[in-house]
Amino acid sequence: MITKICKIACSIVFISTISMNANSQEIALLRSINGARNKTGDVFMSGLTNSVYLVSGFVPIGQLIYGYKQHDKKSIANAWQTIGGIGTNAVITLALKYSVNRTRPYITYPDINPYQHLNDPSFPSGHTSYAFCLATTLSIEYSKWYVIVPSYAWSASVGYSRMYLGMHYPSDVLAGAIVGAASAWLSYKGTQFLLHKRNKRVQPAD
Repeated sequence: MITKICKIACSIVFISTISMNANSQEIALLRSINGARNKTGDVFMSGLTNSVYLVSGFVPIGQLIYGYKQHDKKSIANAWQTIGGIGTNAVITLALKYSVNRTRPYITYPDINPYQHLNDPSFPSGHTSYAFCLATTLSIEYSKWYVIVPSYAWSASVGYSRMYLGMHYPSDVLAGAIVGAASAWLSYKGTQFLLHKRNKRVQPAD
């Protein structure tokens, strides 16, 4: 598990280094997105951005409450899988932020108009990573189109909002999506492994 996390993190750093060298194209795209800001759009996009941590908290709590109330082991397992993905995502995102240490776009390019000023590093986008982690987790746990499509539509919109609000480069958002999806997958594989071990342990002897 640790080896897989390290490989994913190293791959993301390598890809991001290549992406960040293409500054002219990337900043042009960011300027075109950020330049469309208006008051109405700000209300909607800031709402999307601010929904990330609320949704990431409410989903596993809701799964746990439902699972224990209904004695539904599947919902309880899903809740811990969701929590595991969020925790894994937090570790990888923070590790990458402070190892890459990329400055926010509005600091490097003063013409970028940010929604708010933050001092933490830009790469990868934490809001995007959490959104894609949750979207991927829900898609794995409830593999129905009416869960998958809205989940990824929401997470993609969150990623777009981070560029619209001037908080991240496009490569920050792309890396955040990869980190989030990878974290959800790692949590899923880890949960399956633990459940398999537990089921083997409780099986009666012949």
